[in-house]
Amino acid sequence: MEMQIKIESNTKINAIYKGFSIKTDQSVAGGGENSAPAPFDLFLASIGTCAGFYIKSFCAQRNISTDGIEIIQKMHYNQAERRIGGIDIEVKLPQDFPAKYKNALLQAAGACAVKKHILNPPEFSIYETE
Repeated sequence: MEMQIKIESNTKINAIYKGFSIKTDQSVAGGGENSAPAPFDLFLASIGTCAGFYIKSFCAQRNISTDGIEIIQKMHYNQAERRIGGIDIEVKLPQDFPAKYKNALLQAAGACAVKKHILNPPEFSIYETE
């Protein structure tokens, strides 16, 4: 697997991966133009959208409609450590959602591959090549 990272103008940094161009920028306060999400925003979005995918898959396997399902991700900033200290994913289910599947659906959302990689992170190496 490989992803190409392109340094563009100002604070724009883009990734080319699987034929997609994933654009990033920084906020105006961070010196950018706010023309695209910041890399950290994409990281946070990957957590919630991954949980959403697992919820969608769970429902599809059981022919359960996802109409009315809402997913709200809340990030809790730890000021002392200057980072996100916790993330809550709130799943709002419609009243007609089958009660027997509620706990299993939440477990499915928790099985997200992004979350698994955060809990058991890969090793990183950064090096120069000629």
